[in-house]
Amino acid sequence: MADNSQKPAFDGDMAAYTALGGAVYRASALTRGPWHPQQQHAGPPIALVSHALEAAAQAHGLHHLARLTANLLRPVPIADIEVRVQEDYVGRNAGHFSAVALADGKELIRATALFQREDEVGLPDGLPGHPLPLAPKTPEASPVQRFPFAHHEWGYPDLVETRMAQGRMFAGPSAVWFRMNHPLVMGQTPSAYQRVAVAADSGNGISAILDLSTHVFVNSDLTINLLRKPVGEWVCLDARTHLSSHGGGLAESALYDEQGLIGRATQSLFVRRR
Repeated sequence: MADNSQKPAFDGDMAAYTALGGAVYRASALTRGPWHPQQQHAGPPIALVSHALEAAAQAHGLHHLARLTANLLRPVPIADIEVRVQEDYVGRNAGHFSAVALADGKELIRATALFQREDEVGLPDGLPGHPLPLAPKTPEASPVQRFPFAHHEWGYPDLVETRMAQGRMFAGPSAVWFRMNHPLVMGQTPSAYQRVAVAADSGNGISAILDLSTHVFVNSDLTINLLRKPVGEWVCLDARTHLSSHGGGLAESALYDEQGLIGRATQSLFVRRR
């Protein structure tokens, strides 16, 4: 576990972002990822995009985020991020929305989302695959395990608490519980969907099967499909990585809350030797 005692003091309350008005948000050091000290982990900005999309959909009474696809165009700097949302089509039961995240006028993330209207539907007993499966272990039965890239600066490993439900991080298939230690946006409680988005981009890392010192395996997108609204603070990724010998790969994660399966996340990988 990383020693936090030498970290610089953090001024004021801690959150991933502070709203500046006009759909602009200032990123804090809690968004810092493992690849560059001035770049964000992709999870927080994808969750910020979800935050903006959810607000647009809820204006139409659409509260369930069924799918979110984020195309990662450029590394996201730890800077002021603007999020613009567009309403593509809204029908009686579903709505399609898109969004773009920018910094200094450059597009960083392009996203599309499908929202659905919620209603109670009685399901018959004995359906195949039901009741839905549970995560390998509960959060309480899973030991605390910080990300191996945690260091003496504030970053993503401080934004989230992680617990090992199965396997080992960065050593093949593994299952990890995530819980946010701090708000996504200052003064606001993160939604269930934002909690999922913060965690889901980590599937490629926690299930890595190549050595970081010899290979690069970068995801340029993330798609999250959810069959229902998550419940509670904990999100579990049961992740694994599949690679081809032609420079491509796929990381896929089964997503759980404490009540059981909630959906899946996939990431397209670009693989090469260093």
